[in-house]
Amino acid sequence: MGREYTRYASLRDKLVFVSGGSSGIGAELVRAFAAQGARVAFCGTRPDGGRALIDELVAAGHPAPWYGACDVRDVAAYQALLYSLMTEQGPVNVLVNNAGRDDRHTMEEVTSEFWDDRLALNLKHYFFAIQAVAPRMAEAGGGSIVNMGSVSWMRGRPNLVGYTTAKAGILGLTRTLARELGGRNIRVNALVPGAIVTERQTTLHRDPAADQAFLDAQCLKLRLDPGHVARATLFLASDDADGMTGQHVLVDAGIAQQSVIV
Repeated sequence: MGREYTRYASLRDKLVFVSGGSSGIGAELVRAFAAQGARVAFCGTRPDGGRALIDELVAAGHPAPWYGACDVRDVAAYQALLYSLMTEQGPVNVLVNNAGRDDRHTMEEVTSEFWDDRLALNLKHYFFAIQAVAPRMAEAGGGSIVNMGSVSWMRGRPNLVGYTTAKAGILGLTRTLARELGGRNIRVNALVPGAIVTERQTTLHRDPAADQAFLDAQCLKLRLDPGHVARATLFLASDDADGMTGQHVLVDAGIAQQSVIV
């Protein structure tokens, strides 16, 4: 954030959908695609959840994004929202599966219901969004799907087993559907953020000691922000990445390297 984004001509006028776009990384993705001249749509959980971001973008001279409220764990309602968007706006050209939440929990606290909920919130809706948009994306000549992962599972972070299990599953989902959809000219990649400074993370978990711990673990000595994630997502979504599919691209300042140091 605070740095102008590289412009990708291939993204202009494309319909881009971002799940969980009301705040955090998702909101910066919405801003970044709007700055490309894309037609942006996003969802959040509250009926008025997109209002502030929509007003911000309109004030900056961008067209008002399309917004829909939905709990992505409700597959029928979520797919209905996507079908409604495509009825109004046409085929989705770029799908960014971003919605999720990394609530902390110990192994002992996990119930069967909580486990199912973590997978529904952090993995299941990725597949069903792809299932909904892929046929019309293919009819339009193809497109790009970016699945938002997390480096946490590679690092074996404790007190997150429901989240890390779901995020590890995104790699399998990405590789399988890259193969399945490649013949339809649909690229499927995963973007894997490291420790990203967001408002939520700052409120819940950030302090000077945590900042220093991340810097010590990273190869690059800077705190990452949502703009770092958005820049890589724009590239994967654009035609500049037209030879890339089935990839797991890390934007983590090298923090995953910590796990292989001996």
